Amino acid sequence: MSRIADLNVKIFADGADFDGMIKMAHNPLIQGFTTIPRSCGKAGVNDYETFARRALAAITNRPVSFEVFADDFPGMAEQARTIATWGPNVNVKIPVTNTKGQSSIELIRALSSRA
Repeated sequence: MSRIADLNVKIFADGADFDGMIKMAHNPLIQGFTTIPRSCGKAGVNDYETFARRALAAITNRPVSFEVFADDFPGMAEQARTIATWGPNVNVKIPVTNTKGQSSIELIRALSSRA
């Protein structure tokens, strides 16, 4: 059986527990981090930006993904542009559809073309 390090996969830790993220940052198998607003709420995060900036200050050598929480496309676009300024290792996640089932593909294309 192959060792995990030999597999052609990247492992991203998912969650919003700051202490857990820091602990996982010491694991060389973890290639990056991802979180969503819902997991932040469950972890007791009251200020998404403060949490994100704290995580980014502590984890500087791997990508960290943060998702927009707006449900309308102009709000998503504004949040995406703001989140992208939080650090050089930030990835912004946008859901493929909003809660109304409307596709966000055009928004993703527009934002990606500016990258």
